[in-house]
Amino acid sequence: MLDRRLGEALVVNFAFQLHHMPDESVSTVNQRDELLRMVKGLGPKLVTVVEQDMNTNTAPFLPRLFMEVYNYYSAVFVSLDATLPRDSTDRMNVERQCLARDIVNIVACEGADRIERYEVAGKWRARMTMAGFVSCPFSANVNGSVRALSGSYCDRYKIKEESGALCFGWEDKTLVVTSAWR
Repeated sequence: MLDRRLGEALVVNFAFQLHHMPDESVSTVNQRDELLRMVKGLGPKLVTVVEQDMNTNTAPFLPRLFMEVYNYYSAVFVSLDATLPRDSTDRMNVERQCLARDIVNIVACEGADRIERYEVAGKWRARMTMAGFVSCPFSANVNGSVRALSGSYCDRYKIKEESGALCFGWEDKTLVVTSAWR
């Protein structure tokens, strides 16, 4: 279906997409793991995964609301306060179009109605490994370039490497994790 030519490399980028797919907590048909196994069967040269680092997938309501959502989004809003004025059109658009919608879905919806089903990095690592992928750590050049770029925004944004992945955060709270796989 991809109409790949001989010698052509396939690279798959799952940037902020996998958390929308239902898994075993929603249905007996685990679409997340099925998709990952199907992609592995295509023989990609590289697969990247970029996801928020919090558990809104399987955590019960109270821990999901207070421990995960509050801790995560309070760091996001503090980082916005430090980097964008409150009357910034860009900030208002992000708050209304992205953050508010996600928070409402996580807190107010259950079952198939909840589409924002984030998982922590270790869970994504386990899913990728079970699908047959092997971690492909980022090079020192990539790490250095990303650190330099993030430092130009605000020195309170932090980047660390952990288990072959790059963790992006605000001060001591990891917000987004990116990883590469073969």
